[in-house]
Amino acid sequence: MKRLLMRKIADALRLKAAGLSTRKIALSLSVGQSTISEYLKRAERAGLNWPLPDGLTDADLETRLFHPDGGKTRRDLTQPDWPVIHHELKRSKSVTLSLLWEEYRATHPTDGYGYSRFCELYRRWEGRLTPTMRQHHSAGERVFVDYAGDTVPVIDAATGEVREAEVFVGVLGASSYTFAEATWTQQLPDWISSHIRMLEFFGGAPGLLVSDNLKSGVTKACFYEPALNRTYADLATHYDTAIIPARPERPKDKAKVEAGVQIVQRWVVARLRKRRLHSLAELNAAIREELTKLNAKVTRHLGASRRELFERLDKPALKPLPAAPYEFAEWQERRAGLDYHVEIAKHYYSVPYQLLKQKLWARITVRTVEIFHQDQRVASHVRTSGNRGHTTVAEHMPPSHRQYAGLTPAELKRKAARIGPNTSALVDQVLEGKTHPEQGFRTCLGIIRLAKPHGNDALEAACLRAIEINGLTYQSVNSILRNNLHRHRPQKPAEGPAITHQNIRGPEYFH
Repeated sequence: MKRLLMRKIADALRLKAAGLSTRKIALSLSVGQSTISEYLKRAERAGLNWPLPDGLTDADLETRLFHPDGGKTRRDLTQPDWPVIHHELKRSKSVTLSLLWEEYRATHPTDGYGYSRFCELYRRWEGRLTPTMRQHHSAGERVFVDYAGDTVPVIDAATGEVREAEVFVGVLGASSYTFAEATWTQQLPDWISSHIRMLEFFGGAPGLLVSDNLKSGVTKACFYEPALNRTYADLATHYDTAIIPARPERPKDKAKVEAGVQIVQRWVVARLRKRRLHSLAELNAAIREELTKLNAKVTRHLGASRRELFERLDKPALKPLPAAPYEFAEWQERRAGLDYHVEIAKHYYSVPYQLLKQKLWARITVRTVEIFHQDQRVASHVRTSGNRGHTTVAEHMPPSHRQYAGLTPAELKRKAARIGPNTSALVDQVLEGKTHPEQGFRTCLGIIRLAKPHGNDALEAACLRAIEINGLTYQSVNSILRNNLHRHRPQKPAEGPAITHQNIRGPEYFH
């Protein structure tokens, strides 16, 4: 079995501690259910629970999972009396699986199951009692998200141009408390921003986010996450939640949000159809007004409004939001080039030279570029505009490159000036064209060293030819010398007419 990344194993433990079933964890992490089950068993045998101990590295985690130092096997553990457990749970709402597990372990302190495994086995036994699956939305457990099918026209007041706005909808499972807002697109930045504002509107995070298979959130083409877009998964980690995409052709998986979308279209979008809205901000202000009315409307079948149910059920059960909202970050897969740099938006950022040709992931925000290898951050840079320049950290350079760190541009220019003015001019242009000094040092040293095999005069002529053709590289100068192009100067065309004739107008004709 191919081993998972330690990050995914840690995520599995986190989601298990949050009460998710093995199937839900597998769906959220895009891993087979049997694989997740195996790793959870290994973690249980190793005595690992969430949160993991401080200071536990990936190497330590791998050692404890795959190189255990002994322990009881599953066959040695005492099976709980599941019918008795089930009966005790039905007696009172105050009796929980946690309490029953503590009583079980008190009787079997050395040969009893861990809490996670105990809960998993009970859920499996309980599932045999009711073979049919029924949807049950526990308080604070799920938020269903999707876009409404209908768009809303926004009219530019200056030009009269009509632009259609998309409507994002989020619905809490237990209370049906609804959030809606308009965005210009369904692309990833708008999709993520709508999630952030939705969670702020709810004032907390659910255990699960259930989304449709929108490309912005779910993509099979993503190498790192075969099901989830990595930015979307990053958001889920930030808010300590999990994402489960609705299964294709399984309408029951998203019945809640489809009903919510229909209600938003009828009670919000339809009520705005006769209004002339001139900006996205104006449209969202109108949506908020109608949304307040919708959430305050008392439903006939429950005798309570969505807001009342939210205050009573979902709000107390939601997880608290982190201190800072999620900062949108785009993830891109890159490969380190031979110069130990990766290209991000037409700029080059260094990584440790040992990662040449390795596949890397770049996390890109407005201000920073972080580069990861196998889930470990290996470089962090301040983001720079796309100027085709280089941002290089000295520690990332191989030892053979660090030898140039003692050089200075002034020293290189002195070496070039000893050869001649053309070599000096070419070295000046090379250095001025580089953002980081080391990027030009190797080129300049290579050009200067060509004087030894070819002579100063030949190098001077070759540098002049290179400047004329804008060949400001070591390869260009070396090619000129190898092919003797410096010996053949191109002839400039003669100025003025070659002959004088009465039919040829001179400059005095135009004055």
